[in-house]
Amino acid sequence: MIKTTCAYCGVGCGVTATPREGGGFDIAGDAAHPANQGRLCVKGSALGETIGMEGRLLFPMMRERGGDASLQRVAWGEALDHVADRWRAIIDEHGPDAVAFYVSGQLLTEDYYVANKLMKGYIGSANIDTNSRLCMSSAVAGHKRAFGEDVVPVHYDDIDHADMVVLVGSNLAWCHPILFQRLSRAKEARPEMKIVVIDPRRTATCELADLHLPIKPGTDVWLFNGLLSYLSRIGAVDPGFVAAHTSGLEDALAVATLAPEEVARACRLNLQDLMEFYESFAATAKVITAFSMGVNQSSAGTDKVNSIINCHLIGGRIGKQGMGPFSITGQPNAMGGREVGGLANMLAAHLDLDNAAHRDAVQSFWESPGIASRPGLKAVDLFEAIEAGRVKAVWVIATNPVVSLPNADQVRRALERCELVVVSDVVRDTDTNAYADVLLPALAWGEKDGTVTNSERRISRQRAFLPAPGEARADWLILSQFALRMGYDGFGYASAAEIFTEHARLSAWRNSAEELPRAFNIGALATLGESAYDALQPTQWPAIATADAAPAARPFADGRFSHADSRARFIATVPRAPANLPDGEFPITLNTGRVRDHWHTMTRTGRAPKLADHIAESFIDLHPQDALLCGVKEGELARVSSQWGSMIARVQHGGGITRGSAFVPIHWNNQTASDARVGAVVNPVVDPVSGEPEFKHTPVTIDRFPVKWHGFILSRDALRLDALAYWTKVQGKDFQRYELAGRNAIEDFGAWARQLLGIKDDDADWLEYADRTSCVFRAVHLVDDRIAQCIFISARPDLPARQWLASLFDKAQLDVADRAALLAGRPIAAGADTGPTVCSCFGVGRNTICKAIREQNLTTPAQVTACVKAGGNCGSCVPELKKLLSEIRVEETA
Repeated sequence: MIKTTCAYCGVGCGVTATPREGGGFDIAGDAAHPANQGRLCVKGSALGETIGMEGRLLFPMMRERGGDASLQRVAWGEALDHVADRWRAIIDEHGPDAVAFYVSGQLLTEDYYVANKLMKGYIGSANIDTNSRLCMSSAVAGHKRAFGEDVVPVHYDDIDHADMVVLVGSNLAWCHPILFQRLSRAKEARPEMKIVVIDPRRTATCELADLHLPIKPGTDVWLFNGLLSYLSRIGAVDPGFVAAHTSGLEDALAVATLAPEEVARACRLNLQDLMEFYESFAATAKVITAFSMGVNQSSAGTDKVNSIINCHLIGGRIGKQGMGPFSITGQPNAMGGREVGGLANMLAAHLDLDNAAHRDAVQSFWESPGIASRPGLKAVDLFEAIEAGRVKAVWVIATNPVVSLPNADQVRRALERCELVVVSDVVRDTDTNAYADVLLPALAWGEKDGTVTNSERRISRQRAFLPAPGEARADWLILSQFALRMGYDGFGYASAAEIFTEHARLSAWRNSAEELPRAFNIGALATLGESAYDALQPTQWPAIATADAAPAARPFADGRFSHADSRARFIATVPRAPANLPDGEFPITLNTGRVRDHWHTMTRTGRAPKLADHIAESFIDLHPQDALLCGVKEGELARVSSQWGSMIARVQHGGGITRGSAFVPIHWNNQTASDARVGAVVNPVVDPVSGEPEFKHTPVTIDRFPVKWHGFILSRDALRLDALAYWTKVQGKDFQRYELAGRNAIEDFGAWARQLLGIKDDDADWLEYADRTSCVFRAVHLVDDRIAQCIFISARPDLPARQWLASLFDKAQLDVADRAALLAGRPIAAGADTGPTVCSCFGVGRNTICKAIREQNLTTPAQVTACVKAGGNCGSCVPELKKLLSEIRVEETA
């Protein structure tokens, strides 16, 4: 059994990988890891389904522009020599700012460290930014303004001791399920604990809340400025703490003179609900305000963060158990990236790029030929500079910016025009890799070895339990070998342990009260040897004892912050509207985010059948009245358009959207859908301090995407469906599932379907039913009495149940009843259709759950779990179970 760490969100759950007889690994939660204590969400539980070789990039590949544009396999030496020669030539002609790295919060800390050392200390440019710019850079900027250093002052254990938890812009139930389950258990143990959710949408997280405030998008600063003013007026202040440990309160209050009535109007909230929140916050000492992307991903994200921190500082609600502002990071190593200076405006070891003494400290430690003297280009600016020709070469590592960045079509144009695009990746085909001149195969989760740091500053080991496939290499090794070819000393690393101990030494370098003090100091780990590094247990800073200091229990426990005067700063946050507001042309505000069972651009989760059924295709969640005004219907397709681009998805009424807003998930891309990249639509406006884009507030219009027919295919073989107007690809257990729609009139259903499915044998075992007048078609292709493919077409989107049909692929041989059911388009046996998946862990469908609730008179999620197992593993579906229980109660009393 190998102990490692999950590859997904910033919770940083411990994982065990145990080899199975006959191949594969059993993945389970590590009961000894303090972050998750043995629990895993459904994504973590399904990691074993994502480690296959299908689609992997296994060898270096290059293409020559102007001639044969196809990628050709080359040797590692040839690929790295080519990249080094081109980079050197570009730097010699245009200077170091003409090259750039764009990296990822999914890199290990050791990879991140080498990339930053290379770019900032040796190439001499700070043009290295990360996709973490898109998710937590506003939190970083807010922490630095308030505390003097990017420090998260909360532990997960604090959830167990808080008397009030405020979740702001965080769908914790879906995006950080293990923390949500911890909160649920705390609430169950202490029902008096108050939970408030502040979110424009009514998400699954709201099922646990005592109060939901459906705030108008973009008005968080009004809300928390109003709270700050209220706390000051009623005297809910810790005057001793404010006087001894802070500065700037008067300036912050001067721009926060808002009466509750004004706040309620600005935020579009019920005044009674608002006052309940304000009064509860004022009366409760132990308050955690946990915030995530709904706060950070905004053109006012940094001010939102500081407006929250202000409300904790005024009451001294920080540095103590059960309280504090809590930034919940989105990626597995976003925090580790922050520790090594992963952003373009930072230096390693929590040192500042714009401070000459800090630059000197890092350069002297690295003994590098120089050091970047000014901030580099942040993510959005970087790709604009690439398109403009100012940046001539970019190296993208472990991320997919053609999907994930805002104004994503501009990113595509930039890569098309860039002189040299290098991509290090684990899979061959992504939207970004299509523009690579050089593709370099990297190690994936389960193969690579290093450390990550989670949202509570806990360093954990990611350990390899799989051999390196093909010629894939660790990212730190690829970068080191490139650096040596560039002629740079200082990159002769033999292992990840060697890099980590150098990183640890740098954290302690000149880190004293007399020189450059900072809370981040893991110098106690700087003497680890290979074996001690390999055995390293989860370790939280700053609770790491050093030679001359005892470990601190938690950051800021002594009231001392990282500014030169040791005081925290209140920041005056002036409320301002988002940069782009809805208007007559674009009347709807688009919000984007994650869904429960997928991650980023699905290069990993898209491989797991267990994760596919909960939400199979992208969607537009829209209020029914807005749908009526836009002329679109639930279940049909619609186009979402902004001034930057458009995408197509299916309309749904999830019940959680207020009028004037819409929600679209971020995960779908050109590998999994015909036209579902929401990044192409998203507003590229950024926060002026952090550079984080406005993912939560894009003015859009929504229109019908008219089609003549809808359909789906289940096929054991992968298909190419690019000629269709709309398609989405879903991974099934033994098949690929495709959701389809077309604008073409089909004259001969049978011939058309055979061509689409690639069936050339006239004698193939083919059953079909066609009603051309009603545009209804059903067909199945059998091989040795076993289903190989089936296709269903209808003029309406209400087609047969996919779950029932999927179950037929498990059968070694179809019987007569199965054949008849296929042509009829419905199961013969009662109960065969289990309905859409609700519990992915156990594959339990909605129909199964609803039947059990009705027949067994179930009233609680625990009873549902005892009856049908749903909710009995990770608990991510428990909010949906609560919703189903509520809906059925309403239905039965109607």
